[in-house]
Amino acid sequence: MELFKSDKTYNFMSKRNLFVSISLILIVLSLFSIFTKGFNWGIDFKGGIEIQVKFDKPADLGEIRKIVSKKFPSPSITTFGSNKEILIRLSVNDVSGDVRKSLGKEIKTLLKPLGNVDIRRVDIVGAKVGNELKEKGISAFIFSIIGILIYVAFRFEWRFALASVLALFHDTIISLGAVSFFHIETNLDVLAAILTLMGYSLNDTIVVFDRIREQVRDSKVNDLAALINEAVSKTLSRTVLTSLTTFFVVLTLFLFGGEIIRPFSFTLLVGIIVGTYSSIFIASPLLIWLGFKIDDYRKRLAEIEKRKREKEKMRQMYQGGVV
Repeated sequence: MELFKSDKTYNFMSKRNLFVSISLILIVLSLFSIFTKGFNWGIDFKGGIEIQVKFDKPADLGEIRKIVSKKFPSPSITTFGSNKEILIRLSVNDVSGDVRKSLGKEIKTLLKPLGNVDIRRVDIVGAKVGNELKEKGISAFIFSIIGILIYVAFRFEWRFALASVLALFHDTIISLGAVSFFHIETNLDVLAAILTLMGYSLNDTIVVFDRIREQVRDSKVNDLAALINEAVSKTLSRTVLTSLTTFFVVLTLFLFGGEIIRPFSFTLLVGIIVGTYSSIFIASPLLIWLGFKIDDYRKRLAEIEKRKREKEKMRQMYQGGVV
């Protein structure tokens, strides 16, 4: 199946200023939301207690909130997948695992007047652990970026590496901006989604960059914008089909996967859209603005090819007993 004709070249680069302007607006809006609204930190990061409760009949959230509030300040009460399952979040820090059973029993006793109650799980995270998770999450992101820079610079050229990392920052900031704006709970699942998105987006970008490298190597055209248009056009069907396939799978998870996986699936949904857009419209134009020179790159490829031929010649001479 081919969505776009592989022999047709679309002039993406003529609109590169428009695409980058749209991205800059989205980035500014995302940063504004992040710095003004912040994130809805889950107990993974801020510490606290999360209790999943199941009733034998539809639960009254207002009544549950009223009862729990008498014992615990400012509880968060939400449904969890169905109107019979409730998720109770308590901002109680510095608690030990020893209180898990007693706390479950206490909540069960409090809610007993509302019907038969089953405590499904009780998760406790201290504030110190939450801070450590934040630090490790940031470290994971930084080390991922460094690894990507090294890999792409080694495989292609430093301008390719910088362009791919800038595109990843673009995808990450906009995705986190959406998480902040829609007040999605920010937990370890969201962090996992961001790291997954980085790999997904980088893979798309590498496919496009690989085709650009082939175009530069095999073509005699010296117009970088024209070569990028050809490369992006030839990979367009693959990029869109892959993204659509992944998008519908993640959309199914978002709609039917339940509350526990919703932060993960929401972040990926936004990331897939933004990542596909950046691979086509952002990463490639960045090569032009970063001053990528076709002639210099062709000379570098010629030198690499020359060294390979020399090594192969020396190997054949050694095997033939000449050396």
